[in-house]
Amino acid sequence: MWQWENATAGALAGFATVAAMHPLDVVRTRFQVYDGRGSNLPTYKNTANAIFTITRMEGLRGLYAGFYPAVLGSSVSWGLYFFFYGRAKERYSDNGKKDLSPSLHLASAAEAGALVCFCTNPVWLVKTRMQLQSPLHQAQPYSGLYDAFRTILREEGFAALYKGIVPGLMLVSHGAIQFTVYEELRKVIANSRSKGTRVDAQSSGELLNSGDYAVLGGSSKIAAMLLTYPFQVIRARLQQRPGNDGIPRYMDSFHVLKETARFEGIRGFYRGITPNLLKNVPAASITFIVYENVLNLLKLTKQKE
Repeated sequence: MWQWENATAGALAGFATVAAMHPLDVVRTRFQVYDGRGSNLPTYKNTANAIFTITRMEGLRGLYAGFYPAVLGSSVSWGLYFFFYGRAKERYSDNGKKDLSPSLHLASAAEAGALVCFCTNPVWLVKTRMQLQSPLHQAQPYSGLYDAFRTILREEGFAALYKGIVPGLMLVSHGAIQFTVYEELRKVIANSRSKGTRVDAQSSGELLNSGDYAVLGGSSKIAAMLLTYPFQVIRARLQQRPGNDGIPRYMDSFHVLKETARFEGIRGFYRGITPNLLKNVPAASITFIVYENVLNLLKLTKQKE
């Protein structure tokens, strides 16, 4: 019933998230791909040093590298995610006639995540590559979003747009874990305030406020992040631009797994986790505050029509 309202709320939530947190996303991506072996990126000591170094060497433009594909990717991803997620929940709940179990919440989130992954992987690949462009980069930099797509298609072919799709699909579990934790905690809080009356998903929003959404969004994000972060590192390393010789640094997911474990150990799979926490925990809170409030507003508006 609320599919398009879900999509609109999700898209606006995604845009708000990117606008507030993009510099930390740039830092995280650069940490993720830095393996200490001939990288074309400066060496950063920590998150604060990375922000300072990027600002000094590249200016504010460096901190907002890849901003346009990030805005496009995040808005489209969140919009599609909430749209597919809302439709899946509606289907599994028989149009809201029954409450969903945790397993069905998980299935809804996983289904939505897989569909979004196939739709948006090319945009995330371009975002990653633009974020990694620095004064030390050897290849001719992409001048913008359109130039990046055109250059990739010309130099590497259509298949290159789907580099990192395997760990991307594995990251579907991230959204599945996050939304399952979110929905279950949401029900717990709502039921605790309902004075003994069982609350369904449709009416629980009346018992929650923006502070609740912030806590729920941040908590669910931490749980999902700790379990799935290595897949983000693998995907980022696969999506790097090939060198001037045209040879990718990593050939496939197993190659990344083997080389990272061999040279860096378990720590290598969590490179960039600090800026990722700083970015995504408050970002998840912002996202769900915006999403839930926009959704409630759209529902209220529709009811008045």
